[in-house]
Amino acid sequence: MGKKILIVRTSSLGDLVHMLPAMSDIVKHVPGAQIDWIVEDAFVEIPGWHPGIRDVIPVAHRRWRKSWWSPQTRLARAALRKTLAARHYDIVLDMQALMKSVWLVRQTNGQRHGLDRRSAREPLASFFYDVKHTVEFWQPAVTRQRTLASLALGYTYSGPPDFGLGKITDSAVPENYAVIMPSASRDDKLWPEEDWQLVFRHLNQRGLSLKLLSGNADETARAQKLVAGNPNAEVLPRMSLTDVAHVLASSSLMVGLDSGLTHLSAGLGRPTIGIYRASTPVRTPLEGSSYTASLGERGNPPSAQTVVSAIDQALEFSNKPSYTQNQELE
Repeated sequence: MGKKILIVRTSSLGDLVHMLPAMSDIVKHVPGAQIDWIVEDAFVEIPGWHPGIRDVIPVAHRRWRKSWWSPQTRLARAALRKTLAARHYDIVLDMQALMKSVWLVRQTNGQRHGLDRRSAREPLASFFYDVKHTVEFWQPAVTRQRTLASLALGYTYSGPPDFGLGKITDSAVPENYAVIMPSASRDDKLWPEEDWQLVFRHLNQRGLSLKLLSGNADETARAQKLVAGNPNAEVLPRMSLTDVAHVLASSSLMVGLDSGLTHLSAGLGRPTIGIYRASTPVRTPLEGSSYTASLGERGNPPSAQTVVSAIDQALEFSNKPSYTQNQELE
């Protein structure tokens, strides 16, 4: 029987997408591996897309912390503790290295692996692991996760990342629309309205209609304002992550801010252009099997013309089946 492995990585959306190639590596290099994954309940769909995941264990830490000592939360935490106590794993791998993930790791049975204090975002977390691994910090997130998994499980990985998203992509047929993600978790990531308008006009001129994503009322209002009067654009209603993934998988192109859905588009193998304004693409570049462009830098967002040029490159190369590229453009 293969090794029983518990993956601890609860959030956020983009970080969970970056985890998927490591899961593919484990399946490839650890015969018969039985992989369970603890994840925030809002994101349980993501591990479920990967064929190598046996069981998804939901946790509601984000919701619980708002009422940690309420009777309902205490019962939910007790149920999770009982679930974890009933299972034994050969390896418990914390791929988050935060104190909130350590809280979960300490409730598990198995040899506990994680990052050492020089590699972890929160160094204190490293004191709670049985086996500690060194992974260079300033490298792409996908590479860090693949490296950590390989060190914990004793193999050497190679080749481009495989996100294991065939459950979504196998039935997808690209259509003539571009998906747009004009919102992000923080206002300092937003891009000027006039730049979006220029990009929208160019996409329409290239024969693509627009589908804008939004996750809450404020984002919906922002998206509706951006495309007001544009007959070739629509703001999609709020959907499940799986439904959004299917929309992305059938798109001709995605242009989005540095957000989890933009990284998901790249992981799905769609031509994807990411706009970085408040973060650096050094650690979180877009990665996938099609054309990707990670544009801008912290404090130095790309111009509209730079994005337009990347759109033309993406559309030019997306018709070449053998083309694979990952760019970081200034």
